[in-house]
Amino acid sequence: MTVFDAPVSRKDTDAAPARSRRSVPAGPLSLLLAVVLVAAVTAAVARGSTPIPPGEVWSAIWRRLTGEAPRPGADDLIVWQLRLPRALLAALVGAGLGLVGTAVQALVRNPVADPYLLGVSNGASLGAVAAIVLGLASGGALGLGLSGAAFAGALATFALVWAVARRGGGFAPLGLVLAGVAIGQFLSGFTSCLVLQAGDEQQTHSVLFWLMGSLSGASWPLLAAPAVTVPAIWLLLQARARGLNALLMGDETAAGLGIDVVRLRRELFAVTSLVTGVLVAVSGAIAFFALMVPHACRLVVGGDHRRLLPVSALFGALLLVVVDIVCRTAMDTQELPVGVVTSLIGAPALLYLLDRLLGSGS
Repeated sequence: MTVFDAPVSRKDTDAAPARSRRSVPAGPLSLLLAVVLVAAVTAAVARGSTPIPPGEVWSAIWRRLTGEAPRPGADDLIVWQLRLPRALLAALVGAGLGLVGTAVQALVRNPVADPYLLGVSNGASLGAVAAIVLGLASGGALGLGLSGAAFAGALATFALVWAVARRGGGFAPLGLVLAGVAIGQFLSGFTSCLVLQAGDEQQTHSVLFWLMGSLSGASWPLLAAPAVTVPAIWLLLQARARGLNALLMGDETAAGLGIDVVRLRRELFAVTSLVTGVLVAVSGAIAFFALMVPHACRLVVGGDHRRLLPVSALFGALLLVVVDIVCRTAMDTQELPVGVVTSLIGAPALLYLLDRLLGSGS
């Protein structure tokens, strides 16, 4: 038994893990998270080197949405062109990472799994950096070259880690993480070599900052890919919630409940790799985030993915918006990479989870 919630009964056709005694209703919690998320986005747009009152923030947004002429001055430009796209990108990336982390943890039946620890983010980063250095990323970060390279790197890495962990026919959840860390560091070395090959010093600095996670390049065109991908993946995973629940009980039990395990795993491989590639392409590799969010939400709403997925998406969006506010405002002279802050939070969370796993003998 892992730290995942145990199933109520194998006769339950929904294969829903039992609700924790401390769980709260997901509906009211989701509504609360949505309201707080709107407030956090408002605060993210309002705060900065030029403070803007929240009322003026919404007035500027309303004028743009209704086609009214913007007011003279810089406030409308700051709100619409600079801060709002960044806040929305943070929300989309946070929601996407929350969903990906939830799906990956169900796929590998390991609560300490996430795209970063499994090396998937490293593979996506390697593909994206290769596209940049080799001149294949046409159209900037939105170009199909960069997104496609990140997706290919993520998918190939996920498949490699899975193959290594399953070698010999066995499967050890902790072994999967160790394989992911080893392969991820190996790919990270290749990425560093590619960065050193960049001829432009400014390009090298930008790529290194991007590899640590950054939302500083946010723009309206950059929002297009995650704005389409993240909601679509959310709907797809929500439709597969019963299958995700069943995977936690093992392949044989899932098959006995009528789940096509092979097909579902293939779908999850493709989905998680696609989303990871898109998110890495627009924000870089953000460490530990997809590990923290699902586990924290699971402690609150339980392990049933019908409840867990929407809460993870909303909480992930809220948390990354707040983290980005900290990154922008913590220092006067420069901006912190997002990955630095999430690592400071996520590393202790990982140690806590490992302690629980090793202590329970999982």
